[in-house]
Amino acid sequence: MRAARLAMRGLGELLLTAGLVLLLFCVYQLVWTNVEAHRRQDAVTQRLADDWRQPAVAAQEPLKLGEGFAFLRIPRLGKDFDVPVVEGVRAQDLSRGVGHYRETARPGDIGNFAVAGHRATNGEPFRDLDQVRRGDALVVETATTWFTYVVDSTRIVKPTDVWVLDPVPGQPNATPTRALLTLTTCNPRWASTERLIVFSHLDETTPKAAGRPPALAGDR
Repeated sequence: MRAARLAMRGLGELLLTAGLVLLLFCVYQLVWTNVEAHRRQDAVTQRLADDWRQPAVAAQEPLKLGEGFAFLRIPRLGKDFDVPVVEGVRAQDLSRGVGHYRETARPGDIGNFAVAGHRATNGEPFRDLDQVRRGDALVVETATTWFTYVVDSTRIVKPTDVWVLDPVPGQPNATPTRALLTLTTCNPRWASTERLIVFSHLDETTPKAAGRPPALAGDR
């Protein structure tokens, strides 16, 4: 009986320790990764702001992984939605903002400018991306230009459906004739069993010297 009690006691302590470790892991994932991601995003934002204040700004070719080069604004998600776009979609890149798939087009270029972001943890910039609707504006800001895209459709696909990154999504052999923007994220929010995709096309190009684009007229 004594041995059984000791065994039960040991098992109870083991379960308690395991529960504590699990709790700490959850706190890290749900809270601390967001804190760290926001800190990194702030650093990217400040670096871009400093760079863009220089008299002449030339984007480095090619951009380094993790390097910021633009901002994404989605008015549907609030006037304060403003997240840096960085090069690459590695875990460390996506903790600094939303990430540009390197093999895809650049903002405003003919082809498919494709971007990925987290819906949960690590800053969760695309947490509410499922609220975006057809006709909504997506605005990309670079050093010199505002690019306003208009949402065409949203779709749920399998994680293996990489055709969404094609220059003409779903038509791997087609020659692109339009500038597109595709946003990708996990679906549902707390899982990775599917991907939520937002497809859009370039509607307006506005030099920053001309002021803010109409899509951001109320974003003050």
